[in-house]
Amino acid sequence: MNTASNLHLYQREGGYLPRVAAVHDLCGYGKCSLGVAIPVLSAAGIDVCPVPTSLFSAHTRFPKFYMHDTTPMLGEYLDAWREEGIELDGVYSGFLGSAEQVDAILRIYRDYPRALRIVDPVMGDGGAKYPTYTDEMCEATKGLVDGADVLTPNLTEASIITGIPYESQDVDEAYVRRMMDALLGMGAKSVVLKGVVHAGEKVIRNYVAVADGDGAVEEVSGELLPYMLHGTGDLFASGLTAAIYAGRDLRSAVEFASALVRHAMQITPEQPDYQVRGVSFESVLGDVTALLA
Repeated sequence: MNTASNLHLYQREGGYLPRVAAVHDLCGYGKCSLGVAIPVLSAAGIDVCPVPTSLFSAHTRFPKFYMHDTTPMLGEYLDAWREEGIELDGVYSGFLGSAEQVDAILRIYRDYPRALRIVDPVMGDGGAKYPTYTDEMCEATKGLVDGADVLTPNLTEASIITGIPYESQDVDEAYVRRMMDALLGMGAKSVVLKGVVHAGEKVIRNYVAVADGDGAVEEVSGELLPYMLHGTGDLFASGLTAAIYAGRDLRSAVEFASALVRHAMQITPEQPDYQVRGVSFESVLGDVTALLA
């Protein structure tokens, strides 16, 4: 029986650099998506192969931003990869620019059937969808759940995927188990449910469950800081992916990602306009390179 504590999804061998397609958007300003994924995964000795789903002038927390949807180019982009005989060890997907981009990710899965699938279903937070996400996009994103080796929703995204009503970040263990059972029942091989916070406590809880883990749900908790920052979800998922490809078991990878986000958040207030720019991870990349020590 697998549990999060003994599940190793990738075995690192010698000096080989695993190749991972990072299917995310790219922001010119603000810390998120490919701007986080490329440096964090690279620091873990991963050959990052970006697949840009959209181009933004700045992330959607800014009142004005420009977005360019890259859907029309993705077919030829992936055709060129196939013609060149490019190989992949993993596919790590996040923010999408259109519902049709789910089909592009499913194509990557078909082209690279042995690649690990890490799905961060970026759709919303705090009970609401992000401004560029439509109901059609949310419905399409559900198609990435079945077969995901690791699915990393927050409570809002888990609610959108399962149809279980979003209550708040303060939910009990019965709600967590119901949500985890639903996501695993939809075909996810393991689930990391993020961001449970009980009123009056200075603790943030993440939960981990594995499909063949006999129903066990493991809790990974850490200090809750008294402020929220943009980009922490992308940093968490990127840190998790980095730890998995460094050979850590799934629970240890969640613990590492949680600590990485907390460390980055602690130093972020030293930067100007940090509350809108997002989490400043650059100075803690040493935490990531230490995974390979």
